[in-house]
Amino acid sequence: MIYLDNAATSWPKPEVVYDAVSNSIKRSGNPGRSNSEEARAAATDIIEARTALAELFHVADPNRIVFALNATDAINLGLQGMLKPGDHVITSQMEHNAVTRPLAYLEDAGVMVTKVKTDPVSGADLDEVRQAFRPETKLVIMTHASNVTGTLNPIGEIGAICREHNVPFMVDASQSAGAIPIDVVKMNIDLLAFPGHKSLLGPTGTGALYVSETVSPKPVRSGGTGVFSEVRLQPEQLPYYYEAGTQNTIGIAGLCAGAHYILERSVNNIYFEEQKLVQMLIDGLTSIPGVTVYGPLTAPRAAAVSFNIEGMDCADVAMILESYYDISVRSGLQCAPDTHRMLGTIDIGGTVRVSPGLFTTADEIDEFLWAVREISEGE
Repeated sequence: MIYLDNAATSWPKPEVVYDAVSNSIKRSGNPGRSNSEEARAAATDIIEARTALAELFHVADPNRIVFALNATDAINLGLQGMLKPGDHVITSQMEHNAVTRPLAYLEDAGVMVTKVKTDPVSGADLDEVRQAFRPETKLVIMTHASNVTGTLNPIGEIGAICREHNVPFMVDASQSAGAIPIDVVKMNIDLLAFPGHKSLLGPTGTGALYVSETVSPKPVRSGGTGVFSEVRLQPEQLPYYYEAGTQNTIGIAGLCAGAHYILERSVNNIYFEEQKLVQMLIDGLTSIPGVTVYGPLTAPRAAAVSFNIEGMDCADVAMILESYYDISVRSGLQCAPDTHRMLGTIDIGGTVRVSPGLFTTADEIDEFLWAVREISEGE
């Protein structure tokens, strides 16, 4: 199989990730709930994972990396913890449902939501971002990279605008964490939500939220922490304020190995190599008659690339690629209906999305392009 669906989850994982998961699941310890050697080893995995992720995103205090079930869970923690009825939040027109659905519930509860004009190539319009602020604005949340088109929002510029207005800035880094350099200090990011199973190369069911010193979202769940058990409410010390119950220690051990692998390879190097591969992909697709590619056609961009073949349903194209060529891609709306409204593709069922990853080869891109050309020509 040629796997080109890394925007959904990365595959394969490095061997060190498989080994870390295997070693962790063989232990019986519950971190913070026992003094056994196994429990201490599990706690060490969690500490090392926080430390590696903090280094990756230039976070000074690793305890400000709060583990969650996934990126969606981390986003919900940030949004529900920061916003209340009467508040105003600014977002973009190319968000994933992980952002738009929690905002829809909050909007029904009395939170005001502004979706600023967003361009499929350049991202959120900075002038519209500036004009969207109100006295009631309590948060700006933007995706770093579109999971449909790979479009990058100008995160650094938006962060600077948020600082000018003294409004916290939250970023959904689902398609960028581990693949595109992120510096939470330089980009003025107060809350960074990210999954562990995509470009960070960890297992599914992992993710985290970086919480800066400038914000303090209310916790959305409470319970045991293994420490400060005498405190009536959730202890305010981080990360315990946001982490209740037994952690996914097995998944976090794998995420720790994935983060170390990324650090050793260097995000800058990964980004550079990925951009070359994606450019090869885009150049090949745009040369095929009848193929339309959506979003930016050159770097900088993320690795998610969407296209359609004239006269064909995107689901049919994906099915043919899998059934006849053993190539795995994704078709449809990719859980991002706002993006497809922006592209004008929602009424035709979306697009075919192809997303190479760290272990994709140039030969695999060539085979994919050959298959798309054959499908387009009806051969």
